Formats: sequence, C-alpha cells, structure tokens
Amino acid sequence: MSRCVQSPPIWCCRPPRKDRPRSPAASPRRALQTERFKAHGVRTNTEADGELPDRVARPDESGGALLAQADAAMRLSARGYHRVLRVVRTVADLAGSAGVGRVHIAEALSYWRRVPVN
Repeated sequence: MSRCVQSPPIWCCRPPRKDRPRSPAASPRRALQTERFKAHGVRTNTEADGELPDRVARPDESGGALLAQADAAMRLSARGYHRVLRVVRTVADLAGSAGVGRVHIAEALSYWRRVPVN
C-alpha cells in the first residue's frame, strides 16, 4: 500500500525574494555599467564578451604589468583572461573608479582560485 503526501516545495538554498532591496553601493554602479554598455547591446560587465572587456577594462601601466605577470604565472586561457578582466572592471566600478589600476587587478586576482599545474 502506497500513500501520497502533499508537502511544501523544498529549496536547496533560500527562495528568491523579489522584495529584497539591492545593496546601496551596487545600484549606482549597475547604472554606470548599463550606461557604459548601452551602445554594445549588453547591460553588465558579466555580459561583455569578445574584445569589449579589453576596451572597458584597460589597465594603467603598473596594472598591465601585474596582469601580464599573472597571465604567465597562472597560464590563463583566453577565456580565463577575459573572465579576470570582467571581474577587474566590476571591482573598479564598486570602488567608484573610472579607470582600472593595479589595486583593482590585485583584488580581482585574489578571488581567482588557481588549480595546481604539474
């Protein structure tokens, strides 16, 4: 004999809340990203692909040197390199910076989990 029991939905994590306000720091930064990418058909740094991250996340001289060192040391693929650039641009946006500097690149790289290479 089998029985059927009605139960509420089970969430693996918190259910999405539509009434939750966004972070006060994120809202103006999101507007900045939307304005930056308006002509390109994307809204956020995450959606930027192709050559777009190279243009919007162009680092200063010392940042470029750090990024080149990290690229060689971490053996980043082209996809991985562009993922780092998107995170760099987001970090700079959250800091309220128009340009991308060494400090933004260092912070973005600190989030990058490196898999050991044999």
